[in-house]
Amino acid sequence: MMSLMVHLKTVAHLRGKGDRIAKVTFRGLPFFSRVAENCEEVAHFNETFRWPIASRLDGNEMLEIQVYNYSKVFSNRLVGTFCMVLQKVAEEGHLELTDTLIDDNNTSIKTSVTLEIRYQSMDGTVGVWSDGEFLDVPDDRDGMFAFETDSLLSGQSHGSGTSPGRSLQGSIPTFRKAGKGVFSAMKLGKIKSSRDDHRKSDEPAVLDMEDLDRKAMRLAGTLDPDTISLASVTAVTTNVSNKRSKPDIKMEPSSGRPVDYQISITVIEARQLIGLNMDPVVCVEIGDDKKYTSMKESTNCPYYNEYFVFDFHVPPDVMFDKIIKLSVIHSKNLLRSGTLVGTFKMDVGTVYSQPEHQFYHKWAILSDPDDITAGCKGYIKCDIAVVGKGDNIKTPHKANETDEDDIEGNLLLPEGIPAERQWARFYVKIYRAEGLPKMNTSIMANVKKAFIGENRDLVDPYVQVQFAGQKGKTSVQKSSYEPIWNEQVVFTELFPPLCKRMKVQIRDSDKVNDVAIGTHFIDLRKISNDGDKGFLPTLGPAWANMYGSTRQYTLMDEHQDLNEGLGEGVSFRSRLLLSIAVEILDTTSPEIISSTEVQVETVSNISESATGKMDEFFLFGAFLEATMIDRKIGDKAISFEITIGNYGNQIDGVSKPSSTKKKKKDGDNEEEENELIQNSSEDEADEDGDLVSVSTTPLMKPVITDRNYFHLPYFEKKPCVYVKSWWQDQRRRLYNSNMMDKIADKLEEGLNDVQEIIKTEKAFPERRLRGVLEELSVGCSRFVTLANKDVNQAGRTKLDRERLKSCMREMDSMAQQTRQIRTQVKKNTVKEKVKMVQNFLQKLRFLAEEPQHSIPDVFVWMMSNNKRIAYARVPSKDILYSIVDEETGKDCGKVKAVFLKLPGKKGFGHAGWTVQAKLELYLWLGLNKQRKDFLKGLPNGFEEIKAMNNDPVLSSIPPVSLVYDMKQVFQLRAHMYQARSLFAADSSGLSDPFARVFFSTHSQVTEVLSETLCPTWDQLLVFDNVELFGEASELRDDPPIIVVEIYDQDTVGKAEFIGRTFAKPTIKMCDEHYGPPRFPPQLEYYQVYRGNCTAGELLAAFELLQIPFDEESIRRALIAVHNFAVPQIKIGQGGRADLPPLEGPTDSEHGPILPVPLGIRPVLSRYRIEVLFWGLRDLKRINLAQVDRPRVDIECAGRGVQSVLIQNYKKNPNFSTLVKWFEVDLPENELLHPPLNIRVVDCRAFGRYILVGSHAVTSLRRFIYSTPDKTSNNWATAAKLMNGYMVLTNGGSQPRSSPSLSSRTFSRPAGDILVNMDADPSIRKMDTVVKLDATEEESDRDKKKKKKKKKGGVEEEDETDERMLDWWSKYFASIETLKETLRAQEAAQAEAEEREDLEIAAEAGGSKTKEKNKEKKGFKDKKKGPTADGTEKKPVKAKVDELLVYNKELESEYGNFEDWLHTFNLYRGKAGDDDEQALDDDRIVGRFKGSLCMYKLPLSEEITREVGFDPNMGMFQSIPHNDPINVLVRVYVVRATDLHPADINGKADPYVVIKLGKTEVKDKENYISKQLNPVFGKSFDIEATFPMESMLTVSVYDWDLVGTDDLIGETKIDLENRFYSKYRATCGISSNYSVHGYNVWRDPMKPTQILAKLCKDGKTDGPQYGPGGKVKVANRIFTGPTEIEDENGLKKQTEEHLALTVLNHWEEIPRVGCKLVPEHVETRPLLNVDKPGIEQGRIEMWVDMFSMDMPAPGPAIEISPRKPKRYELRVIIWNTDEVILEDDDYFTGEKSSDIFVRGWLKGQQEDKQDTDVHYHSLTGEGNFNWRFVYPFDYLMAEEKIVISKKESMFSWDETEYKIPPRLTMQVWDADHFSADDFLGAIELDLNRFPRGAKTAKQCSLNMIRNEHELPTISIFKQKRVKGWWPFVARDENDEMELTGKVEAELHLVTAEEAEKSPVGLGRNEPDPLEKPNRPDTSLMWFLGPLKSIRYFIWHNYRWLILKVLGLVLLLLMLGLFLYSIPGYLVKKILGA
Repeated sequence: MMSLMVHLKTVAHLRGKGDRIAKVTFRGLPFFSRVAENCEEVAHFNETFRWPIASRLDGNEMLEIQVYNYSKVFSNRLVGTFCMVLQKVAEEGHLELTDTLIDDNNTSIKTSVTLEIRYQSMDGTVGVWSDGEFLDVPDDRDGMFAFETDSLLSGQSHGSGTSPGRSLQGSIPTFRKAGKGVFSAMKLGKIKSSRDDHRKSDEPAVLDMEDLDRKAMRLAGTLDPDTISLASVTAVTTNVSNKRSKPDIKMEPSSGRPVDYQISITVIEARQLIGLNMDPVVCVEIGDDKKYTSMKESTNCPYYNEYFVFDFHVPPDVMFDKIIKLSVIHSKNLLRSGTLVGTFKMDVGTVYSQPEHQFYHKWAILSDPDDITAGCKGYIKCDIAVVGKGDNIKTPHKANETDEDDIEGNLLLPEGIPAERQWARFYVKIYRAEGLPKMNTSIMANVKKAFIGENRDLVDPYVQVQFAGQKGKTSVQKSSYEPIWNEQVVFTELFPPLCKRMKVQIRDSDKVNDVAIGTHFIDLRKISNDGDKGFLPTLGPAWANMYGSTRQYTLMDEHQDLNEGLGEGVSFRSRLLLSIAVEILDTTSPEIISSTEVQVETVSNISESATGKMDEFFLFGAFLEATMIDRKIGDKAISFEITIGNYGNQIDGVSKPSSTKKKKKDGDNEEEENELIQNSSEDEADEDGDLVSVSTTPLMKPVITDRNYFHLPYFEKKPCVYVKSWWQDQRRRLYNSNMMDKIADKLEEGLNDVQEIIKTEKAFPERRLRGVLEELSVGCSRFVTLANKDVNQAGRTKLDRERLKSCMREMDSMAQQTRQIRTQVKKNTVKEKVKMVQNFLQKLRFLAEEPQHSIPDVFVWMMSNNKRIAYARVPSKDILYSIVDEETGKDCGKVKAVFLKLPGKKGFGHAGWTVQAKLELYLWLGLNKQRKDFLKGLPNGFEEIKAMNNDPVLSSIPPVSLVYDMKQVFQLRAHMYQARSLFAADSSGLSDPFARVFFSTHSQVTEVLSETLCPTWDQLLVFDNVELFGEASELRDDPPIIVVEIYDQDTVGKAEFIGRTFAKPTIKMCDEHYGPPRFPPQLEYYQVYRGNCTAGELLAAFELLQIPFDEESIRRALIAVHNFAVPQIKIGQGGRADLPPLEGPTDSEHGPILPVPLGIRPVLSRYRIEVLFWGLRDLKRINLAQVDRPRVDIECAGRGVQSVLIQNYKKNPNFSTLVKWFEVDLPENELLHPPLNIRVVDCRAFGRYILVGSHAVTSLRRFIYSTPDKTSNNWATAAKLMNGYMVLTNGGSQPRSSPSLSSRTFSRPAGDILVNMDADPSIRKMDTVVKLDATEEESDRDKKKKKKKKKGGVEEEDETDERMLDWWSKYFASIETLKETLRAQEAAQAEAEEREDLEIAAEAGGSKTKEKNKEKKGFKDKKKGPTADGTEKKPVKAKVDELLVYNKELESEYGNFEDWLHTFNLYRGKAGDDDEQALDDDRIVGRFKGSLCMYKLPLSEEITREVGFDPNMGMFQSIPHNDPINVLVRVYVVRATDLHPADINGKADPYVVIKLGKTEVKDKENYISKQLNPVFGKSFDIEATFPMESMLTVSVYDWDLVGTDDLIGETKIDLENRFYSKYRATCGISSNYSVHGYNVWRDPMKPTQILAKLCKDGKTDGPQYGPGGKVKVANRIFTGPTEIEDENGLKKQTEEHLALTVLNHWEEIPRVGCKLVPEHVETRPLLNVDKPGIEQGRIEMWVDMFSMDMPAPGPAIEISPRKPKRYELRVIIWNTDEVILEDDDYFTGEKSSDIFVRGWLKGQQEDKQDTDVHYHSLTGEGNFNWRFVYPFDYLMAEEKIVISKKESMFSWDETEYKIPPRLTMQVWDADHFSADDFLGAIELDLNRFPRGAKTAKQCSLNMIRNEHELPTISIFKQKRVKGWWPFVARDENDEMELTGKVEAELHLVTAEEAEKSPVGLGRNEPDPLEKPNRPDTSLMWFLGPLKSIRYFIWHNYRWLILKVLGLVLLLLMLGLFLYSIPGYLVKKILGA
């Protein structure tokens, strides 16, 4: 026999003295130890427990030991729990261990348990246990879940005499939690009431902990634990306690609120458009907005590069359902709409769900909606980005896109969608609807009735389906509340579709305008699965419930939005039966309809049972209390109504159908209902038949709680309601959802715990995480076991089956992955594993949402005066009952605090935050036949009151109210300590907060503290005589919640709401000792919410202390509860005496305020806070007066310090005394530190003070001073810095080469560290050690003279001419590096992610890893194997010195330059409610600059003893002085990108404006016309005086001819912080030092001077320059080159390179080192006040600052934009061949062509040139010898041609365009009268085009087709090329065909060369070409008809003529023969 034995030895480190008992549970079967009496530290149990087990011990099973403090009277107190997974035991069979217990909050406590476990398997051995062994068998191998549903149903038929509230439910053990995450069995059923005592013996015995203890006492411990056994029990922890469920804290509905969105789309170019000689236009359409690009003429690959911005202000749901449609239209102009070439559709949500919310440089595939058989119609390359408020998009850096685009690899499709999408039909079948509301007034109906004489239904419904931008409608069913359509709407769309949601709407057809009745969205991701074993979208047939506004019909429905599907519906509207199917089309089959128009067809009816069997459901609700009723409604009587569907709705629910056959409310015939009742197996059916639902509580007048709220005086009498309803029985769907939801809830709670442990830095977060993972894997395996039931129930749809399969698969793999991860959780991996587990959580939440509805949600309405006031919506699955615990809804049979809110838009904003009412509500929903349990979850101790008491038969009728005969009296103590970061509710930017605490029907307030956002109330509120109904023990575990609301007191009017939070009190019963571990309670932080936003935190503690009765009443209570007599119990004096004493005055009426008692308030110690006062900046006016004499007050915990007064703010806004300090007592625990308040006041005349603004520093942790670590001088930390920190700050590493050091050795002093700047080959790409390089060493240069291939295969001569290089060469080279770095980082990240995925998905992975691998291959290709030392592509780039291009602001890279000077924003004015921070900028009234430093006293001596310690400066040593200083500021503006268009034409005319203090530089005359990506290339010098002028504003304005110029966006830079920063942001340090050329040193101080100054300031010894290129600083040695070349090429010795090497590595110097700002360009977002939070473009720039008392800096670097270079391209067209023949000759039918060639280079055809015509070419051969000459301006660096032209005749000035250099040549057939015919074309990109073929024969289509594989050449390198190229066109089937060949010669010359050797156009002088030798037929008509006849006839008919001639000769001969033969014969015969 297999068995598990546990020997429990001792439990140690217990607290206090008392009796202990232990409970050991395995597979749900608990054993109790004996009671260890009067033990103190250690309890010796020394007992052995044995479980015989029938199935193998699975390594995932758990053993649980709980240790309790034993109590004779009350329930036992849990000390702690020990849980253990038996994997080790299963493997080894024996284990001894000692481990700590964990308490309720899952934190480990000191108490430890020692035990020994033995496992004896069947054969006496234990096999090696492996993970995969039992996974496929979800039967009862899982041991602890061994039970069948039937066994649970046994023993349930009690006699019907007992009342359901009291009967003992035998063998259904329900389980529940004592704490969080701990298994424990609690009360199993109700305790019997004494009057049923005589039948006690019949009931099966149920053992519970209390019972067991008592029996143990009575049997004097003779009980052998083995003899007690419980039914097979399912022990599953639920995250909620027994009787109560958690309230939801966020009140405001989040959806339905309009938000700002901006969608920016750049259409770059199109390729491979299908069609001949097109003039394409791209139309971009989002929703109803359309924008067009310009038209490009006759090209199949137009280049646009046009940028469009669409702004929206709509709710998110509406936004994400909008469709983005890109279409290409051929030849559209003002007069005609053009023909559609192809379209591409995608919804905005798809873009938003992409990483960074954008697609960048992706190709959209165009398809033709009218012809689905055709393939791809071309590609559009575009960028699409969707920006919501507060999203900032990181645009990949815009540089010259030289990399040739691989179209297939960069398609505009989300990850995981195949490139080849197929067409599919989406069939949406609409069957019928029921329960529709009235949509018309009754007056009209009565009029109609008078005329026509019949009653009509007041609604004319039809259904409209919207999908992927198309709409389909069914027919209208006139006048029907229960319309039947039986129609299907068919959409044809590419599959998988890029539109996520389908919208199904029932609308009411009306003559004026149709309105929506209800809307249902179907998310395609939820009804399909794209995995390997996935399924196509499918749904139903199933009912969809629709919710919306209340059902009363009003002409103007204020909540119409709700019916459109925006926001949470507040009432049931109707339900619709529909189904969806998808069929993939085979587009090759001939009978297919090729259009994608929406079709509507009829379908056959479906049977009633298809959606499931109708069943009767019973919904019960009990209102235990109704409090916090808003005072506006408090004066009238109130009732509550509960409805489900239309059942229970008495005001506006039932629209009776007009049909003569009277129907039930929801479309079930009477007969059907009766039949249901008769067949019901229950004996109570007959009495049930006329059970009338009671859906409203009786009216009751509220009574006042306090000045804001009322409550209903229910006291012991609690009203109940119950509703019967009929629905299809689809509970299984909800059950599966519930199971997953519960697993997810538990997981979420566990994760929050882990994060809390990490955040508060408690011990062992990894243990808790392992526990969480354990629970998760058990939960998942459990799901697999349970979900696989009633699979063939009626009404199961395909989706049900497929979903079940995929959920089981997912859960199974999740269980395996979890086990896998669990083994990998280590202390250092906790955080990353938490991230991974969060993905599981999202997946669980996604899986849990059931797309097919079943039972509609339940609505609770508060009614007053027969009007609906406020509501709560309870999802039906949450309260659904199941006999299996896991499947039960989380709130079923539990008391839940429900907050009622106002419906619809009324609930937005302030109205939505105030609670309309708070209910303690108990709900139960289940099948009517299971309803006997419906009262089980209520708090005990009540009697039921039935509706009719006279009839004895009606015992099964539910009660209309409950009367409680048990009540407990408590005292609540609320310790309100402090709050922080509260919402600013007054115009001063502060609040006057007070808190109001609500508990049950009581409320109290704290005092009001004026003008603070961080009040410390330190107040104890005592609530006496709080009465709670129910049993004491239950209340102890489940107290009601406490609501705390914080208000702002206003002098006038009522207080304004700030926020609210919930708390649960800690409870002490009267027999419990008030002492550790639970008492006194700890202060805790509670998050305060205001709507959905956080509005601060509250630090408080709450305790609920039971006030004992006198003994007799206790005894009576005990007898009533337990059925055995209790002897007299001695409990101390009754009444208050037993409560812990209150300190201070207890006269709470008038007396002073009670403080929070000592044990609860935090322990304090003495801190000193030093404040550095630097200055004030940008103070705004106050009440129109300027701030003149400001002062700063600092306050923390009631102590503080004031700065000196600034005498004249305008003259000098800095403080004269820099450092002050104060001492204060602060809590030891850093988390409890109070905030520090900074307030600025303006001192006016006559001693008046006015508050300017304030700032609260919420967390002081970052200002705590820690003594510098003396050991940091060692090499290890420096090495760490080198590999990690530095790489990060560089934004990646820059490959720079350096001569190797390791090869040379030299003696060095001890303790020095040699910094070897050579890269270590073993380091991965990410951690590249940055290589240093001074000048290029000559030897390197020579090596690099070989030709290198750049990407794209361009052969480049590497030796660039020094003179050619300019600043832009440096810039573009740097951008390449940036891109490379980003790519490398991406690759490394992908690699890391993949490694992780492989680890986890070892067994489970599948599809995901495959995708990842694909991605990775992509990366590898991109990287093309970097060299080992990570200096990737070094040889190509090493020649150009680089700078760093940051793709963000410099501040974000260097911590805002707040290394010692912090900037605190001062706020004033009310905070905006719109999504928190977004509007806070408007409240900023200035900035305080300074810093803080806090430390515990006393401070160690050594700090103050250091040399040069200035005691006045405290901790702020070596800080520069803050006297005014003159500075030269030099601003370089490089360019702007992606500007927001400012003009109607979608462009802008930008120019730069720079403001600093009073100085403003406008560069208006140099505006750049019609450009959204302008290159400015300007530098501006401004002289400024810090601190008066320190905020630099760089703005980009749009120039307008008329009217004022508009601001596009601006960016602000705080120069002062940069100037004083230790990162030295005044002038970036370049990587190399040179004295001339493009990389000239900009700083007036040379590197040696800078280094010397840094060493001096940092009190570091050095620099010592040694021989051989070495320099020593501190104890680091650096090396570098030592000579420099001047302009004349002479070499000189210098130490500058060495110094620069040190500066570039300054962060490695111990103690003082930090990263110095390198030479850089930063990219700053441009923002505009009118569009807060949304980027309006970006600007690339940098700032240099030079102090005026230093030597003057040199002239500014020249960065003006490169001027394009003038070139001339000469193209000679020599010949054509094999041109297709187009014309037929009139006379002869002869095919010929009149060939000419047309060509152009830039822009469009405005510069086209044509050859002369080669007439009547009969072979397709043409001879031309014709020259085209194209002059053009070209930018080498960007590879673009620059054209300037006026956009239209109305344009004011020319606009500059940049286009790629593409030469287009076309061959045409000239016609005299009709238009010329286009025959073919070829387009050559002059940078990359295929080499021409040598002969016409070798010239083929492959030159175009395989463009990518063939070697390409660049005319800019080759200068002269000659060869044959093919002309191509597309035929009808879009296939490319060869339409001719051209022999051409391309010759590129510069403008200078062109002047020297000019050539003529065509065949003109100079340098004329000779005339072509054309056959004479060209001019034959004039050259004599004979010739031409000869040519024609002979040419065509020569064979025919020859044949005819031959035949004629033959016939002639025959004729002659016949003619002459008679004569001849005669001659012969006659013998002549």
